[in-house]
Amino acid sequence: MLKGKVAVVTGASRGIGEAIALKLASLGADIAVIYAGNSLAAQNVCDHCREDYGVKASAYQCDVSSFETAKQTVAAIKADFGTVHILVNNAGITRDGLCAMMKEEDFDAVLDTNLKGAFHMIRHCTGMFLKNREGCIINIASVVGLTGNAGQSNYAASKAGLIGLTKSIAKELAPRGIRCNAIAPGFIKTDMTESQADNPLLAAVPLGRMGEPADVADAAAYLATAGYVTGEVLRIDGGIAM
Repeated sequence: MLKGKVAVVTGASRGIGEAIALKLASLGADIAVIYAGNSLAAQNVCDHCREDYGVKASAYQCDVSSFETAKQTVAAIKADFGTVHILVNNAGITRDGLCAMMKEEDFDAVLDTNLKGAFHMIRHCTGMFLKNREGCIINIASVVGLTGNAGQSNYAASKAGLIGLTKSIAKELAPRGIRCNAIAPGFIKTDMTESQADNPLLAAVPLGRMGEPADVADAAAYLATAGYVTGEVLRIDGGIAM
C-alpha cells in the first residue's frame, strides 16, 4: 500500500512513534527514524523494520526544536533516501506544573519541541513535497489541545497550536496535492503516561480503558492513505473528548 514511499517519523524510538514507524513499514514504506537520545532503541526499531518487513530503515539523532539541526537532518535523509513522501511529527515532551509556579524555561521547552519542532520539520520537508506534487503530513496532537488540562498549560498550548498549524498548512498546501492532518490521542499506554495509570480522569473515558500505541498507529496508517482527507483532527481517545 505504501511501497516506494519514504516516511519520516520523529520521536520514533519508543511508544507511539515506534508503533507508527512499524505500522508504516508493515505497509511497505521505507522509514527514517528520528530520535532525541536513545540510539540503541532507535536502532532496534530500524532492525524490526528491516527484518520483519523488508524495508529500508535508518536512524537519525535530531533535536527538532533546533531549526538548523532539523534542516541538516532532513538533508541527510534526502541524501540517503532520495526524497520524503510522509512526515509524522510525533516528538513531544512534558514539563507539567501549575501555571502560577511554572518556570519560563519549562514553558518554552515544551513549545519549542512540540510545536516549533513540527514547524521545523514541515518547513524543511515541504520542498520535497512540492517537487513530488504529493505529500502527507501527520501531526500528533492531543485531546488536551482540544479540552485543556489543569497543570498542563504549556502542553495544552503546544498541542492546540499544533492543531491550528495543521489546519493552516492543510489550506496552504492542498492546491499542490499535499495533505496535512492531526491525530489527537487521549490516554495511551506509553512510558510518558505511566504516571497516569491511576488518574481519576480515566473513569471519564466512555470505553473504560487506556488506549494502546497501536490504536494511534492504525489512525496514522489511515491518514497516510486517505487521499481525500486533509485538515482533519482525528481523536483516538476512547470518547473522552466528545
